[in-house]
Amino acid sequence: MHYTIDPAQIEAFERFAREWMRLVAKHGGVHHGYFLPAEGASDRAEALFSFESLAAYERYRARFGDDPEFVAADRIRDESGCVLRYERTFMRPLLPG
Repeated sequence: MHYTIDPAQIEAFERFAREWMRLVAKHGGVHHGYFLPAEGASDRAEALFSFESLAAYERYRARFGDDPEFVAADRIRDESGCVLRYERTFMRPLLPG
């Protein structure tokens, strides 16, 4: 996930990110972390997570909009305005060895 965030709302974004890390793990994924601005002015953040298969990811995604925990996590984003824009990119890993 590629995020454009409001740097003035970084604490809200961190709350949002912690909830999504928990939810990905709870629903069968592995969250590899959020990567937030560290130095200088930046409005970019990244998140990496994986699921064992596309079917597993689709089961996770099917909960969006209905599951109360998912709705509550999105409410952090919506009410704070911490995320200005995001885009989802699907990738496959190339690992050493």
